[in-house]
Amino acid sequence: MLFRSATVSDTDRVAAVVVDEPVGWIPAERYLDELGQRMYRPEWTWLAEDEGRLMGRALWWGQSTAEHPVDLDCLYVDASVSDRAKVAAGLLSAGLEDFAARGASRLPIFTLRLTGGWRDDPAVVAAYEWRHAAAQAAGLSHVVERLQLEWTADAGLPAAGDRLTYARASDEEFLEMFRRIAVGTLDDGTRKDIAEMGAEAAARHNMDFYLDCLGERDWWRLAYDATGEVVGLAIPSATPYARNIGYIGVVPEFRGRGYVDEVLAEMTRMQAEAGAERITATTDMGNAPMAAAFARAGYKVTEIRMVYSVPAAS
Repeated sequence: MLFRSATVSDTDRVAAVVVDEPVGWIPAERYLDELGQRMYRPEWTWLAEDEGRLMGRALWWGQSTAEHPVDLDCLYVDASVSDRAKVAAGLLSAGLEDFAARGASRLPIFTLRLTGGWRDDPAVVAAYEWRHAAAQAAGLSHVVERLQLEWTADAGLPAAGDRLTYARASDEEFLEMFRRIAVGTLDDGTRKDIAEMGAEAAARHNMDFYLDCLGERDWWRLAYDATGEVVGLAIPSATPYARNIGYIGVVPEFRGRGYVDEVLAEMTRMQAEAGAERITATTDMGNAPMAAAFARAGYKVTEIRMVYSVPAAS
């Protein structure tokens, strides 16, 4: 089996792949559209070939201005392959090794998108199992289950709170809030960032990530109580497909008082007032307080995402 990155001449046959398993995948229209925007690229698209026949593909994605990809969106191996996990692991390993050789300081994650209640559907379990085994074999052994959520206009706006006020703030003030909110967080990604790079660099990394997102910096707010104490932060954002709840947090000393509901309501109302009829969000399955807050605000789970990454160095 030959593993290689694609070239422009491979575009048509890469786009022609159809994944008939019940997992999230990238169809031709989206691949070609985002290839034109440089969010997919030939050098980020990896192929498995057997005597010239396309037997697998891996589609890594990144921002149009990025030097390296950040996420593997679609992993496919033809059903005729006897050991799909082995071929997929080889495909993953080849791509990840190339990205590292090209200077990627952090290897991209792999996001496997599944339906809710997927463990009860044998077809979904089967599609999951060989991809899971491949990710593990390729070194992406840190796994987090995340909820993909969505608010739509028919859910109605969550009630506005009356205990907090919101104001713009400087980058330095937001950076300090990223540091404070990270203490005791239940968010796996933040905890992993701290373990890998330390609290200060993790705060800067998170802030830089949201500055690079499609949302506007002018949307960002800090939340204050009646005494002027800062309670939390709200970062409404955007993806290429929808308005988004980017980052929400309450500092440790104010947790457990229901402030997260007010901050989330404010963010939802801001996005809706700007014309959004659909707002997306994600949170870890293990972050039960945040998941419950989204449910109270009218957000529904639309899919489950299994997120694979290289574990933090011990």
